[in-house]
Amino acid sequence: MFLVSAIAYMDRVNISISGQAIAREFHLGDYQLGAVFSAFVFGYALFQAPGGWVADRLGPRKTLAIGVIWWAVFCALITLLGAGFPLLVLSMIAIQFSLGVGESVVYPSSNCVVANWIPTNERGLANGIIFAGVGFGAGVTPPLMTYVLTHFGWRAAFWLSASLGLIAGGVWYLLARDRPNQHPAITAPELAHIEAGLPQKIVSGAAPRLPLRAIFANRDMQLVTFSYFTYGYAAYIFFTWFFIYLNRVRHLDLRESSYLTSLPFLCMAFGSSIGGWLSDRIARRWGRRAGRCWLAVFGIGLAAIFLAIGARVSSAHLASFVLAGGAGALYISQSSFWSVSADIGGPSAGLVSGLMNMGAQLGSTVTALLTPILAHRFGWTWSFLAAAILCALGSLAWLRVDPDSRIRS
Repeated sequence: MFLVSAIAYMDRVNISISGQAIAREFHLGDYQLGAVFSAFVFGYALFQAPGGWVADRLGPRKTLAIGVIWWAVFCALITLLGAGFPLLVLSMIAIQFSLGVGESVVYPSSNCVVANWIPTNERGLANGIIFAGVGFGAGVTPPLMTYVLTHFGWRAAFWLSASLGLIAGGVWYLLARDRPNQHPAITAPELAHIEAGLPQKIVSGAAPRLPLRAIFANRDMQLVTFSYFTYGYAAYIFFTWFFIYLNRVRHLDLRESSYLTSLPFLCMAFGSSIGGWLSDRIARRWGRRAGRCWLAVFGIGLAAIFLAIGARVSSAHLASFVLAGGAGALYISQSSFWSVSADIGGPSAGLVSGLMNMGAQLGSTVTALLTPILAHRFGWTWSFLAAAILCALGSLAWLRVDPDSRIRS
């Protein structure tokens, strides 16, 4: 799941790195490019809940394998477009939307894996490792894709992403199983350890699925989803506009921009891993409210401070490091979202986490469209300050979340 997560984010950062080359070839403005960026996120957001519903019923093994094939096809399709292609911008938007649909099953499927395979008190670290793949994949992408872009063109970068996705999907399907007792390589002590840490209904598969009405009405679900909206808004600036910001606004050259664009993503990988480890450690010592909720308050709140300061720093290099610190702080809280959604969702962990992630991706859609508008009207500083304000609100939302509650049908 770490590798699938890394490759999925390689695909979505790829369009950001290639964005300026595509814009030059196809004569696109910032608003058109923003529409292409947001099309991916809108498709991704819109199909989070259906993706989670499918993963709950079909199982994460098949769901993820189908999703990988889907997204590889649409990742490659954009390379067939040319400057004279009919309805070019609409075609790019449709392809990016469809790519988002394919990738929408990744994290609901991973949360089904976590709910079925990982004991409750180990889910912070498990989610931390999975989402470290986000930072790793996105961190490797800028220098790798810049090299491919400058030597072979932007189309080669998309073919590389599609090929890596197909390989990872094939390996996943061969190795993965939906439940521990289905895996031919599992040992009896390992199976006993896993099942001892899971709710009994999850082990037996007898728990009923939750109706949508009960999920939407749950207060903890509402708070976590709102917080994840603010999280997604802040995080997606780095996935879409950060490279362009460094290159065009901070006047760094292509090579330097690509390396500094990697910084936030490497900080995300570190923040996700250390946050997951801390979450489990704190939860075992002081309870799950401290390990899940208070850690999220700290991480998202710290991100707000870093983003507000980094936006106003005059040095391009220092600003890059401060803003990267904000991205890392934000990802300290990542495991809290997915651990709590797996816990409160139980047998419907895929659907619950899909709906929660829809909130984050709607925030990301707003970022892709609103960031250039704020930048053009008020300056780029306000693009980052808006994210900082939202992070502060998202941090406060965790003060009212009860991680020990369960959604009742």
